[in-house]
Amino acid sequence: MKKIVIAEKPSVAREIAKTLLCFDRGPGYIEGNKYIVTWALGHLVELCDPAHYSERYKRWSLKDLPMLPETLDQEVIEDTKEQFDNIEALFERSDIEGVVIATDAGREGELVARWILKLISYSGKLERLWISSQTEKAIKEGFENLAPAELYDDLYHAAEARSAADWYVGMNVSRALTCQYDAKLSAGRVQTPTLALMTKREDERDEFLGRGYYTARADFGLFSASYYPEENTIRFTDKETKELFESSFIGKEGIVISLTKEDKEDKPPLLYDLTELQRDANLSYGFSAKETLDTLQRLYEVHKIVTYPRTDSRYLTSDIVPTLKDRVRALSNSDFSPVAKAFLENGYSFDTDRYVQEALVSDHHAIIPTEEMVRPEKLSNDELRLFKLIALRFLEALCEPYKYTTTTCVIDCEGKLFKTRVTLATNKGWRRVGEEVGIRSTAAADNLDTSFAILRLKEGDKVKIEDITVKENTTTPPERYTDATLLSAMEHAGRFVDDVELKSNLTNGLGTPATRADIIEKLVQNHYVEREGKYFVPTPKGREVVRLAPKVLQSAELTGVWEGRLESISRGKENPDLFIKDIKKMASELVDEVKNSSLIFEPHFVDSKKCPYCGAEMMKSIAMDSSVHYICQRLSCSYEEREIKVAIDTGANLKLKRAPQFTSDGKVKVTLKKSSVKLPKVVYETKLEVVRESKRKRDFSSQSHVERKNNIKSSSFSDMGGGTFADFFKQSQERAEKRSKNRK
Repeated sequence: MKKIVIAEKPSVAREIAKTLLCFDRGPGYIEGNKYIVTWALGHLVELCDPAHYSERYKRWSLKDLPMLPETLDQEVIEDTKEQFDNIEALFERSDIEGVVIATDAGREGELVARWILKLISYSGKLERLWISSQTEKAIKEGFENLAPAELYDDLYHAAEARSAADWYVGMNVSRALTCQYDAKLSAGRVQTPTLALMTKREDERDEFLGRGYYTARADFGLFSASYYPEENTIRFTDKETKELFESSFIGKEGIVISLTKEDKEDKPPLLYDLTELQRDANLSYGFSAKETLDTLQRLYEVHKIVTYPRTDSRYLTSDIVPTLKDRVRALSNSDFSPVAKAFLENGYSFDTDRYVQEALVSDHHAIIPTEEMVRPEKLSNDELRLFKLIALRFLEALCEPYKYTTTTCVIDCEGKLFKTRVTLATNKGWRRVGEEVGIRSTAAADNLDTSFAILRLKEGDKVKIEDITVKENTTTPPERYTDATLLSAMEHAGRFVDDVELKSNLTNGLGTPATRADIIEKLVQNHYVEREGKYFVPTPKGREVVRLAPKVLQSAELTGVWEGRLESISRGKENPDLFIKDIKKMASELVDEVKNSSLIFEPHFVDSKKCPYCGAEMMKSIAMDSSVHYICQRLSCSYEEREIKVAIDTGANLKLKRAPQFTSDGKVKVTLKKSSVKLPKVVYETKLEVVRESKRKRDFSSQSHVERKNNIKSSSFSDMGGGTFADFFKQSQERAEKRSKNRK
């Protein structure tokens, strides 16, 4: 008798199969003496479309909303049906005694496997593999300690409740918006408030009025100090002080009124969870959140050198502590070799109370290296850079605190206070790791002031201002979001809420570490935001989505509360049926809000043009192949065209003249001369090509249908403004030939 093992991806299945000594390959599985390892391809099963529940849902109509089926059914995804059939066939065998769920150890991974088993109608023995790394050791230990699957039933209920809630709200509100405003619009519990963060920031930028201010820095010869009009700011606005500094302060004496010395320490930074790693990768290397997650997934699945990626914890569990030495040893062949060898020979410092927090680890502990020996030569450049961030943070956690002494000097010059400070390290502690391997730690702040001369001063000393520099500045508008700052805003969405009670419920933020990257990419793909360098810029369409969406969906409050309730469901503290009942009620209310709205959809695109069929604004979009597309935003029209470059042969350099010449010995020599007009052989003309026909008919009473269709498909415009390129070159060549005849 054998057990079926269901992994989430083929690459993971292969590693599990190798560890379990399964080598015989079949259609969609790998078999051994005790186990048959098969795999999903991500999700093989999804919730049914609305049309599954009623014929009337096949047409999008406001009168049929809200759509609230009593229960939601699942169906096999058509694109991956073959693999589902392969798995289903395994369950028809007579030698199957049980199933091991080996999908990703998390909420969504649980859903992947449970829905497959649900459609297969499996009701036999079910066990769960729960591991945080893909090493052979971790897999073996995991199979030696398989848990009964019912221990994870609540996690499955939370995952299913999340999926159902997104269906009820997303399907209903998206259809309502689309039908009400005749535009393809979508809204959801996470994507809409995330988009609202960016549109609000853009509004702040539009309304921003810069204010001028000054800063002053005095040169005291061996050191310099900044003017502080107030305790914690170097900015001032009064013009009198500026003029005073510039006119009569050079040469004045000041008195050292304070020299304070403080011993401080910075503890090693906490380990990485997914969101923190995505932020640092964006700041250090410009990686998008999705690029970081994809790269991290390869380090986990393919190279097996990091632990489970989709974690929201920055702490470890006690069972990891005995493995730390082996994880350090695994870095011996990397750039961290000097530090790793020193730790292995001399030991390391690990603050167990700081890093081991069982209560703060939900599904998985922080992201750290595994015991698998690192082979840098097998990693791509991006994989290596990301792994170095993880390894550096891990080694920093094994160090003592960074200890330093800060000396602050305050100088009084005729009532104006100037301050400077100097910081000296007394024990470099965890900062030594980055210095020794030549990698800048993202957790190490720079010390801007290095006025070492103040260490020789004492209170009461007189110092002279030899020069003073006053700078005039203007406040800058709020910076647009980057991947790093947007991830932070999503994670800490509670800070955008004023209500104290609601703020306390928003500890989960917008979405989860596992979904935030996909949410951001979805906003880009839907043309709601665009990337300009490292920044996100909301499009006119995106700003309209936020303006038209129900108010409750624009706020971070809703999804934060949802995530809190889903977490309660996963811990068995809340009934999922009650949650879904509340979701249905909310979906109905949101549809009514959209139906009763008096707003209209009116995006204001830059460089737009009018649709030739319905007269609506057409959105300009740059496709992956760099071609320019214009897309009508009215769903009832949906006309789309693109600009294409058509090569035109000008016929240049083909007309050659035979010019006979007589040599000194009487022989005739014939040479070929090119035309006197030098033209390129090929030029390009820009034309418009129909990508998608309009659903409406263009009202040209004087043209037939064929003429109207041809008119659009063959329409062109010249970059020269006086005809096409072909006409231009033809006329140029004719003029050149005419001038040549006249000369003759």
